Amino acid sequence: MAARNSDVNLGLTRADVTPKSLWLNRRALLAGAGALSLAGALPARAAAELTPNSLEEITSYNNFYEFGFDKEDPARHAGALTTSPWSVEIDGLVDRPGSYALEDLLAGLKVEERIYRFRCVEAWSMVIPWNGVPLAALLEKVGVQSGAKYVRFESLARAEEMPGVAAGLLDFPYREGLRLDEAMHPLTLLATGIYGEPMPKQNGAPIRLVAPWKYGFKSAKSLVKISLTDTQPETTWQKLQPREYGFYANVNPNVDHPRWSQASERVIGGGLFAKRVDTLMFNGYEDQVAGLYKGQDLAADY
Repeated sequence: MAARNSDVNLGLTRADVTPKSLWLNRRALLAGAGALSLAGALPARAAAELTPNSLEEITSYNNFYEFGFDKEDPARHAGALTTSPWSVEIDGLVDRPGSYALEDLLAGLKVEERIYRFRCVEAWSMVIPWNGVPLAALLEKVGVQSGAKYVRFESLARAEEMPGVAAGLLDFPYREGLRLDEAMHPLTLLATGIYGEPMPKQNGAPIRLVAPWKYGFKSAKSLVKISLTDTQPETTWQKLQPREYGFYANVNPNVDHPRWSQASERVIGGGLFAKRVDTLMFNGYEDQVAGLYKGQDLAADY
């Protein structure tokens, strides 16, 4: 059973997502007045505009380019993915490098429930109930050396099970990175499940990164390697289109993507009547993470 950590949930509760009994029947629950009273850590407008998402929505509308470019491709093709056994290589500036079986890597770490906003760079959003372990706890377990400044993440690239990899849709394996202080922040999660169940394959099974104040592409899926480095790692989208995708990828309504506005977002779950809401700075987590970027020009460090 996942433990609850109210400090990092930032006021989002089960009232803000679809109850399990309802999403099993593929039904969505409209957010009620009770959600507002339980969301005191968020601005009143932000709480009022939260839209719960069903498991069907979370697992049928997402990007996982290893399986294809269409939003339905991950759900369509990910069933072929082998997720057990699974190992993660830890290397670089750590005290205890090695290739760890996933169960050994997670042993002794407390699984927590984190109900987070999710904001895609494509200007759509969801609310997702993750389960996982703080990345900081895992890094402390393997021992971060004093020279480490960044954490690099690498995703699985298995052409025989991933048609997007076989087709060469991107320069795989998918690579992402965080500054060490971002990685050690209490909000940063290594997610292993959704709604208290194991992570669906199309959402990045068996383990993925979640950094909720950043655009979704920063949260690399199906991790097979974590490296501690003293230099900023090259990331997939930054390498592919550096004018459009920077290293930081913080949610910032004041900095538009070169091809569209980031001032608002489409809330998934409304069908033909999906509403748009104003995007919040750092995806609503400004009070928690803004201090990480004190003195930085967030328009330049996009």
